[in-house]
Amino acid sequence: MQVLTGRVPVFQSGLQREQGAPMANDTDGRVRLGGRAITLSRLRENAGEYAAVFSRAKAEIGHAECLCRTPTLRLVIRCSRAGRYHLAGWPGEGERHDAACPFHKLAPGLSGRESYSAEAIREGDTGVAIRLEAVLARSLTEPPTAKASGEQREGRNRRTVGLLGLLHWLWEEAQLTAWHPRWRRRNWWICHARLRQQIEDCSINQNPASTALHIVPPFHPDTAELNTAAFEAFKARLGRHGGKEQRGLILGEIKTVATTQYGSRYALAHQRAPLFASAALDERVRRSYRPVFAAAAAEHDARRVGLFLVELSSKGNLVIVDMAAMLLSRLYIPADSSYEVAMSNALARQDRAFVKPVRYDGTDAVFPDFVLTDVAPHAYVEVYGIRGREAYEQRKSIKQAYYQRQGAPLIEWDVTEPMPDLSRHSRDTTRGSA
Repeated sequence: MQVLTGRVPVFQSGLQREQGAPMANDTDGRVRLGGRAITLSRLRENAGEYAAVFSRAKAEIGHAECLCRTPTLRLVIRCSRAGRYHLAGWPGEGERHDAACPFHKLAPGLSGRESYSAEAIREGDTGVAIRLEAVLARSLTEPPTAKASGEQREGRNRRTVGLLGLLHWLWEEAQLTAWHPRWRRRNWWICHARLRQQIEDCSINQNPASTALHIVPPFHPDTAELNTAAFEAFKARLGRHGGKEQRGLILGEIKTVATTQYGSRYALAHQRAPLFASAALDERVRRSYRPVFAAAAAEHDARRVGLFLVELSSKGNLVIVDMAAMLLSRLYIPADSSYEVAMSNALARQDRAFVKPVRYDGTDAVFPDFVLTDVAPHAYVEVYGIRGREAYEQRKSIKQAYYQRQGAPLIEWDVTEPMPDLSRHSRDTTRGSA
């Protein structure tokens, strides 16, 4: 079982602006590239203009510099096969960045990413290569081999990433597992921009992620035609081509799920075309992701997103082969239950900076529910919503024992009691005894 470590995750910020989207109030960062100090937002929005500067810095210096600390910290300069440049955090140095820096990284000990081998998620100078467990091109002469995303194998050193793992990787790398009051707001515009930025130089099963994965764009009249054309191009790549059934991935916010004669109809926000699931698949998904589909989630202003593996039917409909689903707070922070949604929303209302560790495909991982990153040392938040279940009580005991050993500041909420004071100087923040 993966247990808590003394390393605490921190957060990143940064946003790529897209046409028609309102400006985001994210914390910006400053970097030095080839001797020139530039804001990260300007660099991201005008990467083409700085191509020569990128190239010279990569050849002569070998890296860029982040100016959040003195001395400065190194940044990786990546160049995709298409010739697009961008910056990434230097491996192993994410925690050294300032807490408000766009390159702050989660501590490895508090991320389910540790459960994978280097084959599953491989980072290099040209980007990130992900080996997805799901099959994106199914042979028409062989039986289907797609596995159920909600019933993944457990254990360390997984060589492939499941659909839930890919969803968590996208959210974590796009800094959507964290919140800081400086950001002021988060909507689908911002989520879409960050997620799109994340897949620019990423491949999934050797396919460019930008073609294998369609992230539903937010609707805006100015971009409606372009978005429709992009979606039709995505659909055109599906279906039977060269003796194979080509599949695709769709990521979007779940709006409604309705029962049909043969199963369920998933409607996604900002997208007209629905997705269809068989009754058997819908039953399994609801069993695997109970909190996502529970009625209690709606009482706390929760959101839901899904990552869908789809095929094109003979009638041109999008049929769900497999999927992963995730419960979110109103600010799109992941949550494992409706009670965590309530806690996440409450922390944001109290202007707290925090991060939600995610498990990826490691269903046996044990992490804090939330980590408060606006205090030193960082504090932990635990939400106790289940009573009398042996496995849950064991995990609770593991966490409490860890906090006691570390003397870590801790906020605990038993959901049968009123929510504790979450303000930054609250006396309800306790410290475990040694």
